[in-house]
Amino acid sequence: MNLPRLRTTLSRGVIIPSMLFIIAVSLLSAVFPALTNNLLTQVKQFIFVNLNWIYVWSVTAFVIFLIYLMVGRYGSIRLGRNNSKPEYSFFSWISMLFAAGMGIGLMYFSVAEPIQHFSNDVFAAGSQVQRAKNAQMYTFFHWGVHAWAIYGVVGLSLAYFSYRYRLPLSLRSCFYPLLKDKIKGKWGNAIDVFALCSTFFGITTTLGFGVVQINSGLRTLNILPESNFTYQALIVAVLVSLAVISAVSGLDKGVKLLSSINIIAVMILLTFVLILGPSIYIIGSLTDGIGNYINNFFSLTFNTHVYEENTKPWFYDWTILYWAWWISWSPYVGIFIARISKGRTIREFVAAVLIIPTLFNFVWMTVFGNSAIWFDMNIANGALSSLAGDPDALMFRFLEYLPFSTVASIITIVIIIIFFVTSADSGMFVMNSIATKNARISPKWQTIGWGVLLGGLALLLLKVGGLDALQSMTLITALPFSIIMLLFIVSLVKALSVDRSYYEREFAVTTVPWTGTSWKQRLRQIVSFKDRTTVNYFMNTVVQAAFAELQEEFLRNNVVAAVKKSDNPECFEIQVRNDRINNFIYGVKVESRIISEYIFDDSLPDAEQHQLFYPKSYFGDDRPGYDVSLFTKNELISDVLKHYDRYIAIVLEEQNNMFISSEDNYRLK
Repeated sequence: MNLPRLRTTLSRGVIIPSMLFIIAVSLLSAVFPALTNNLLTQVKQFIFVNLNWIYVWSVTAFVIFLIYLMVGRYGSIRLGRNNSKPEYSFFSWISMLFAAGMGIGLMYFSVAEPIQHFSNDVFAAGSQVQRAKNAQMYTFFHWGVHAWAIYGVVGLSLAYFSYRYRLPLSLRSCFYPLLKDKIKGKWGNAIDVFALCSTFFGITTTLGFGVVQINSGLRTLNILPESNFTYQALIVAVLVSLAVISAVSGLDKGVKLLSSINIIAVMILLTFVLILGPSIYIIGSLTDGIGNYINNFFSLTFNTHVYEENTKPWFYDWTILYWAWWISWSPYVGIFIARISKGRTIREFVAAVLIIPTLFNFVWMTVFGNSAIWFDMNIANGALSSLAGDPDALMFRFLEYLPFSTVASIITIVIIIIFFVTSADSGMFVMNSIATKNARISPKWQTIGWGVLLGGLALLLLKVGGLDALQSMTLITALPFSIIMLLFIVSLVKALSVDRSYYEREFAVTTVPWTGTSWKQRLRQIVSFKDRTTVNYFMNTVVQAAFAELQEEFLRNNVVAAVKKSDNPECFEIQVRNDRINNFIYGVKVESRIISEYIFDDSLPDAEQHQLFYPKSYFGDDRPGYDVSLFTKNELISDVLKHYDRYIAIVLEEQNNMFISSEDNYRLK
């Protein structure tokens, strides 16, 4: 009996090495959790202590680069064809971007991080007020422009090369200007393997920690009696099933719907805490905090704490860890936001990715974090600070100090669940996209398989305590990927420069005098390949005849002119002498350029070499010249006279003396 062959779109060059590496690391973390975690932690710590400057400079470069694109000349370039329109409304776009970009982290750290900074011994020397300000400032720093710049660089590179160059939505495509067609081979596979493994590790650890927080919230509400593996397995089974259903439904249905619902629920919870919490304090501290962040922006950006020994461990465990975490997540988030950003301009993309999420995060972290600090200082008498080591429960303990705390906790759990589902389903989409080299249609079993693999490994590592090891592995991969992202910038700059030159290139100077009377001859000249012999013939007939006729007419009008043919037979020039100022010079010389391999066989059927020869004009004042191969003799004479008229006009203006007075007339002597 012959079994039906299972249809798949998976790329063997990507999926096989990726699965081998993922399974190997996961098994090591599961079978030898303590040993693996200890080894990976040592590697991570070595990187954080000795190579933290790579993260600092890389993230700084990302911020500067994106701001330059937002305000610079490339901002109007569209992510797609010039007439492309966005596929999603602005609200849906921002909602999905948010769900993928920060998700569970907003719920997990909005209270935990400010409280942990506030209660940290590093800041104990300051007053309560100063500690509260520092807690807010560093939280803004970690969740602000720098974090979203990391996502923005990857997302923009992917969107640009995918929709503008029409390449696969894959990280390998971002290297096209540097590697060209090599991205289709082993180099491209290696890049995608790295992206797939990094994405898988990041999502698995995040989902594992998210399950723990959901379990903690349900226990706080007395819905579950305790936090243990049995209940966590049940939670994973339910939520991964929902994520699979959402992912199978597609971006336009499941992910879009859940993201829109979640952003509404987030706004409801935010408004609830703002109104029922210490409202005046929240609004005032938000204003003060944004000003404090702006004032310290550059010192925060470049600070490596090299002169502050007591703050170095905090710097490694927070700032550097965050930069590594965001970088390790950037393939996943970048691919997802690129997928939903077709049709946006670069300026619109960067402004939305950098500014809108940053401002929202500032509001969110202030409303929850500063409220928690206020309660801790004024009502709880340090009770929340004492829970700094239990971040899973901090959000729910904080909500107990507000009216209707049960309702708020239920909304919080619903939001975390939806964030969990949207992170998982968008993660399935991204991983399948990487593993299939962006296949448009894949069998549903592949999506289900990614969900089962994510949920199964998350539970396995939760059971044996291997999540910390996997998290360390994720952070380690951030170092090489930060270098890859810097190469993305190099590649993107090169491509954008070509892009702008292509669309802004004007008609050749030689086309200005065309009337259409000799169009058949023009066409023959355009499609024929110009080798060195052909161009030399043009030089010895058209150029030499034009210059000789001009010289004769100049002399007839009492203007001293000379035609000079250099020792190189491929260069002619006509000069008008002047003893006090620069001579007028108009020359033509033979130049060559490399023919693009993409049009070598088709557009130039007579070509036998990779070089194209052409006659190029040049001038005495070193202005750039141009191809004159399509000029007739009379048109070339006319072009010389246009430049001579310009020369006379400049000579007559006194303000130009500094440019025209020169002893550089030796070429006629």
